[in-house]
Amino acid sequence: MELVIILFLFFCLPCSLFLSLVSLISFLNRAWLKPIMIQSSMSRQGVNGPPYRFLHGNTKEINHMRNEALGTSMELLSHHQLLPRIMPHVYSWTKIHGMNFLNWYGTRPQLVITDPELVKEVLSNKEGAYPKKFIQSYAKKFLGNSILSSQGEKWVKTRKLANQAFHGGSLKAMIPAMIHSVEVMLQRWRDVKRWRDVKEIDAFQEFKLLTSEVISRTAFGSSYVEGKNVFDMLTKLGLIVNRNNFKVSSIPGLDKLWRTSDDIESDKLEQAIKEAIIELIRKREGRDGYYNGSDDDFLGSLLNAFHDSDLSRKITIDDVVDECKAFYVGGHETITSSLAWTVFLLAIHTDWQDKARKEVLELFDQHNPITLDGVSRLKQMAMVVNESLRLYPPVFNLTREVERETKLGNYLLPANMALSLPILAIHHNPLLWGEDCHLFKPERFAADHGLAKAFLPFGSGPRTCVGLNFAAAEIKIALSMILRRYRFSLSPSYVHAPFNMLTIRPKHGLQILLHPL
Repeated sequence: MELVIILFLFFCLPCSLFLSLVSLISFLNRAWLKPIMIQSSMSRQGVNGPPYRFLHGNTKEINHMRNEALGTSMELLSHHQLLPRIMPHVYSWTKIHGMNFLNWYGTRPQLVITDPELVKEVLSNKEGAYPKKFIQSYAKKFLGNSILSSQGEKWVKTRKLANQAFHGGSLKAMIPAMIHSVEVMLQRWRDVKRWRDVKEIDAFQEFKLLTSEVISRTAFGSSYVEGKNVFDMLTKLGLIVNRNNFKVSSIPGLDKLWRTSDDIESDKLEQAIKEAIIELIRKREGRDGYYNGSDDDFLGSLLNAFHDSDLSRKITIDDVVDECKAFYVGGHETITSSLAWTVFLLAIHTDWQDKARKEVLELFDQHNPITLDGVSRLKQMAMVVNESLRLYPPVFNLTREVERETKLGNYLLPANMALSLPILAIHHNPLLWGEDCHLFKPERFAADHGLAKAFLPFGSGPRTCVGLNFAAAEIKIALSMILRRYRFSLSPSYVHAPFNMLTIRPKHGLQILLHPL
């Protein structure tokens, strides 16, 4: 229809007027006609949602709901009703429109899927129909073209490198560095001057230091002090990503002409992060650029690939930088938040803290040091960690894109539609987990009750988090060493205000009272 109108105008109007009208028709088609047609098509298939709003879609409504929800703290009860606070639009619109609904990111349709069967189908991506392309421009600066965002052969190549660095014997070799880093943290706790019978710490800040140190030592062969500048800059860039998550330009294309302060600052941070990582690389290589390939950590595997003469395995220096950024982010943010919320839940539910401690003390004593094989036998702790990841999943939403017109379940989806997979909504769905889904009940993981499809803290399918085993080992080692030394409870100064910045984190820190055993 659009082509017919354009051909008619071409033969009937002066050139300048013709071009102006063609631009207007193209704009109206993209910003109004096409969204209405997609909305109507999805409605006929039983998928409804909030109505499309011209240019902005539903982003203004979503921002308003988020700001309102995050404006207050939560009551500190045994119920952990996180979805209305972190993703209020998903909470509200699934109640109105069902488990799957259509909303709009500007002029772009976005299908929100909370049916775990469909989520699994998307994440399995068997025919390459659902690539990971839908990424906000600031997030692109944050993650680069790394394992977290790349596709095709590029992703396969870097995934192989990461698998080599974080599985099997390589992971086992990292355990002493993890134990040493936790011991340094515990020594810091013992050295605090405000120490009598009880002392207060901000566990979230402590775990940020711990995970930063572990990543630096195990993946980059350095110390946290050397990488601190990178962590700090990535945190600043993460804040920019977060505050622009649901912002779209009022006039398409205007954002390319008019640069905001966030555009300027994010460009500077992106360049400074790159320079800092290249400096880290130069230290490893030596100033002459020669690398002997003797290091078996993550950075070593990247540098081996960078210096590889085989083009099928070789990667560029930009690839090395992007993969370093991705692991700094993935290994730091997710493990910090996971460890913090697990300690938070154990501080409230002291009966489970006692069960976990009893198991640790039985398994690890002066004759049996902590090992990777040992932590894999911590059954009570595994249940606690899984329940924490269910209630407070670090990665609470995944995004994909429809590559081509595709059948998903009973739905026929148009090409270029964005897909949102809110893991938090699946983890808190009473139809899947029961009416007690907002309660901390680790015993629900005592046996497989057929809910594995609805438990997705690290994703699923071929893009399951490559650092899953690394994260599990670090969390369990840290908890084991803490439980052997301390009982802990929440401080009266703690304010329960979870918020999302890349991961779900405690907005005002996590104040914990430590009681030495």
